[in-house]
Amino acid sequence: MNGVKLCEMGGLLLAFSLATAAQAPSAGAAKPAAQAPAAPEAQVHGINPANLDPSVKPCQDFFQYATGGWVAKNPIPPEYPRWGSFDLLALRNQEELKGILESAEKDTKAPAGSIERKLGEFYAAAMDEKKADELGSKPLQPEMERIAALKDLKGLSAEAAELQHHGVNVFFGVGSEQDKKDATLVIAGFHQGGLSLPDRDYYLKDDPKSKALREAYEKHVANVFQLLGDPAPKAAAEAQTVLRLETELAKVSMPRVEMRNPQATYHPMAFAELSTLTPDFDWPVFAKGTGLPPLGDHVNVAQPDFFKGLAAQLKTVPLEDWKTYFRWHLASRYSGALSANFVQENFDFAKTLTGAQKDQPRWKKAVGATNGALGMALGELYVKQYFSPESKAQVLDILHHIKAALREDLATLSWMSEPTRKAAVAKLDMIVEKIGYPDKWRDYSKLDIKAGDYFGNLWRASAFEDARDLAKIGKPLDRTEWGMTPPTVNAYYDPHMNEIVFPAGILQPPFFDPKADPAVNYGGIGAVIGHEITHGFDDQGSQYDGEGNLKNWWTPEDLKNFKARGECIADQASAFVVDGDLHLQGKLVEGEAIADLGGVTLAYRAYHMALQGKPAPVVDGFTGDQRFFLGFANVWASSIRPQMARMLATVDPHPAAPYRVNGTLSDMPAFYEAFGCKSGDTMVRAADKMCQIW
Repeated sequence: MNGVKLCEMGGLLLAFSLATAAQAPSAGAAKPAAQAPAAPEAQVHGINPANLDPSVKPCQDFFQYATGGWVAKNPIPPEYPRWGSFDLLALRNQEELKGILESAEKDTKAPAGSIERKLGEFYAAAMDEKKADELGSKPLQPEMERIAALKDLKGLSAEAAELQHHGVNVFFGVGSEQDKKDATLVIAGFHQGGLSLPDRDYYLKDDPKSKALREAYEKHVANVFQLLGDPAPKAAAEAQTVLRLETELAKVSMPRVEMRNPQATYHPMAFAELSTLTPDFDWPVFAKGTGLPPLGDHVNVAQPDFFKGLAAQLKTVPLEDWKTYFRWHLASRYSGALSANFVQENFDFAKTLTGAQKDQPRWKKAVGATNGALGMALGELYVKQYFSPESKAQVLDILHHIKAALREDLATLSWMSEPTRKAAVAKLDMIVEKIGYPDKWRDYSKLDIKAGDYFGNLWRASAFEDARDLAKIGKPLDRTEWGMTPPTVNAYYDPHMNEIVFPAGILQPPFFDPKADPAVNYGGIGAVIGHEITHGFDDQGSQYDGEGNLKNWWTPEDLKNFKARGECIADQASAFVVDGDLHLQGKLVEGEAIADLGGVTLAYRAYHMALQGKPAPVVDGFTGDQRFFLGFANVWASSIRPQMARMLATVDPHPAAPYRVNGTLSDMPAFYEAFGCKSGDTMVRAADKMCQIW
């Protein structure tokens, strides 16, 4: 899946690449821990009482009550900035992938060019730390020399194409995407980019913590230039240049909240019009260098003002400064494949950015890199060993109950009129279900993997993926394609495809356990399924019809009612304090918060539909409804370091985990009833302050 569409895909959890957080994975806790995770206990199928914190009343802080015991037993490992249910399951999957890769590495009988041989050779090269240290920064030298030889803006345009083709984020991004107004068309999309820090706000905010982080970033950039061989004074000046150029790009970048409106990022035009927006950039040279097919009169320029801002910089910034900017982005993108001093420098900045206390072992990075380069091939071997058809059948049964619950709800919603109701049901019936793994696997036969060439393998894999993506432009839409690999612990809804996707990696405890009782599974994977279905009707998804077209299907009055209900949820989220004086951005997290509330609401109704009027058994003293809500909270058991919490509040459209539990359930009278909550309890909202959509 190209990066262009991800910003509009409704996922369950933001997935950071290793490069995004300087090779530190997902997030951690307010109190750093020096020890590793607790040793695995005997698996409990259902609610484990040891995960609870009975010192806290459920109606006062349900997140702490339901997960406090788990958090106390599972402190954040020093190499992580966050630790939770997602991360623990992802680690288990990662260990299983490691086993697959080590077997492939040792398989001397695998034929040349086979998936097993490619996976084994890629992983072995990634694990060869000794060779990486011997090479130092030498793998970068050919491209560095090409950058140094640039003489004009035409050459700069060609080099931008070369770098982008190999995964280096300079200037902007280009990739294939479905046309928003005609989802059957695959067109080229041009999007703002060129930044190294996680978001434009990191360059523009004036608070003390933001200023301190920019100072640390500038020092980090200077250190990398010194590792490349530049003397300290020159490296310091180069770092100032990089920060200045990226700050100017940040100033003309569209804020994340504005990008949540798909109408705001849809500006179809002829490819030739890009030369009007950015006249000093040689677009034909760039297109040829990237390998773009003929684009004609229909591309999407998502943020025209960004390209106008880039044009202003190209007129005034000296060529030598752009060379410095290119050198930095090349080194930053591939430093994880270089010698230990580059890897250490990367991590030193990651500590400032995310709060991680210790770098990850090389095997974890090697597994991540292999999954990034050959993810579908690795996923094919993974599902053969670790995913059963029985699990898929059970999950589909839960999914169909949840769709039935929404269909029933749509038939009776008091605030929705008949024309909108009819269109909503039609869209629901058209949602495509993808469970476990794709029906057809990706062909990697043309990807050249060489033994012992880690940098080269990464370089070629990035070009292979870029070429695969760009080749889709102008071709018939492939509705079988997946945007996540099967081992991924996540899920998503894609409004362009009107599809919900649940990789095999998430269909395991605590999300789904075939041996657990239905209440827990409906609270866990059921709420996840409901969450993704609800994305089809959140602040973004509601703007697309059942075919995936950006098309209004609401009556004016219904749309007004829907937006008011979304505003209620955004306002609630904005009141949540993340760290110090930093709050959630209500408008940024509105879609995910809508999906959280909708997901649990639908899963709860579906659970009761599945009971068919029969009473649920009491297990370990908990009623069925209580186990349902505990099952939901268990999914979000986690803690996070303050640095990562601040980053996510800036860039992540998902609310913080405590809010996803407490904020969501405080809008559900069924939760009050299940635990006997009364007016005055912290978890109980006044009736006129509650939010409800479905």
